[in-house]
Amino acid sequence: MGKIKKRVRSIFENFEVGNKVSKQEYEEVIPSLRMDLVNMQYDLKDCDFQVLVLIAGNNRKAANEVLDILHEWMDARYLDTHVFLAPKQEELEHPSYWRYWRAMPPSGRIGIFVGGWIIRALAERVLEDGSDEILESRIEHMKALEKCLVNNNTELIKLWLHVPKNEAKKNLKNAKKDPDSEPYIRQRDWEIYERYDKIISYASDVITETGTRHAPWEIIESSNQRHRNLSVLRTILDTVSKRIDAPRAQREDNPTSPKRVSKGALNKVDLNSSIDTKEYSKQLEDLQAKLNRLAIKARDKFSTVLMFEGWDAAGKGGVIRRITKAMFAEDYHVISIAAPTSEEKKHHYLWRFWRQIPRDGKMVIFDRSWYGRVLVERVEGFATKEEWQNAYYEINDFEKQLVEHGIVLCKFWLHIDPEEQIRRFKAREKIGYKKHKITDEDYRNREKWDQYSIAVNEMVERTSTTEAPWNLVPANDKKWARIKVLETVVNALKERLKEH
Repeated sequence: MGKIKKRVRSIFENFEVGNKVSKQEYEEVIPSLRMDLVNMQYDLKDCDFQVLVLIAGNNRKAANEVLDILHEWMDARYLDTHVFLAPKQEELEHPSYWRYWRAMPPSGRIGIFVGGWIIRALAERVLEDGSDEILESRIEHMKALEKCLVNNNTELIKLWLHVPKNEAKKNLKNAKKDPDSEPYIRQRDWEIYERYDKIISYASDVITETGTRHAPWEIIESSNQRHRNLSVLRTILDTVSKRIDAPRAQREDNPTSPKRVSKGALNKVDLNSSIDTKEYSKQLEDLQAKLNRLAIKARDKFSTVLMFEGWDAAGKGGVIRRITKAMFAEDYHVISIAAPTSEEKKHHYLWRFWRQIPRDGKMVIFDRSWYGRVLVERVEGFATKEEWQNAYYEINDFEKQLVEHGIVLCKFWLHIDPEEQIRRFKAREKIGYKKHKITDEDYRNREKWDQYSIAVNEMVERTSTTEAPWNLVPANDKKWARIKVLETVVNALKERLKEH
């Protein structure tokens, strides 16, 4: 975005025109509008998209009143409402967008977020004396989140309830005299008024930057209650009804990947790497002792996310067991990712991963991950070409937010060759307690080795970032792979704890 601009004239001045709606006009339209809104909700229940209404602005009292109207005029059973105030302790121990992702509505429902990411960013900058640089970073994450939601079937409606400065002052003074209004007014509202010009200046910048084609802002002058209510409700009704009536886009077939495997990162992995058993035992004991000590020191300081991808039978489970054996059970949680459940399918694909991000001091280990979007979903045709191509950008922003929060993030791809894979398949079939690990699907996936290789190479190329680089681990020798992973995790924790 560059440096925050200091605007002489804010975008809000164009909306300070004193729109009014007469009581008679208001009462005439209410019955039909209420009926249309409820019918729209029932029609939405069978749709494959969700609606997210973001209510923000510099008029908190108006936001509360709009929320009351929405629950009165619509069927509250099908509204998922969340009011985001200053973050609580648990929320502070997670990346800032964690609390928004956990609250995302499933398909067929309407979610209402009051406050949300824009208000939090403005509060940080103006009320908590943050910097322009931090605000610029927040704006980039806002744009990434909103693009991510819209690209993945969310109808996003962003409403800014604006009140001119003279009206804001009048509302505060009137509240002092009115016992019914007084509970809505807090000391924070007076602080906001005292910094009105600064807030409006920054809000004007943020709205200009985040009012994109796929997620525009609707600015509503909120001084007149009837005008405000009708504007909000008509915007929601018209936007959602138009989306419901729009013809459903044809899902494209995933084009067949080329037969030749392009040269990429996997070709550079030395699969001849190995270690003898005696040296392995010595290094394993030493690294596990170090990991145990570092994990204890990390308690209540920062969280760690380890993520494992790799070929079937590459040894992910064995590596993970060597990590967890070194730690106390209360310090880690292993999550094995399978096909999404029916509930997860009603949400954005990142939703189930955001919910599992640990609070400070804990470690989460993902056995397979969000990269399924650009691997199995790409190759098997579960995601369209547009969906999995968008995912590179979405994943990079997701991981950047984790690292910016202070999370230690280590990503591993365990690499073996086809010959080693089939050898392990055959060996597992002869061992009673390992037979369940081999299925017909494992053999079927081998037939698409070249397609998966292309997908992995592109994944590494497009998501190995400065913040979150990939670790490509030679795993033909299981012992070598285990040592390499443990070394990487230990070094990452030492660096984060500033140990040498």
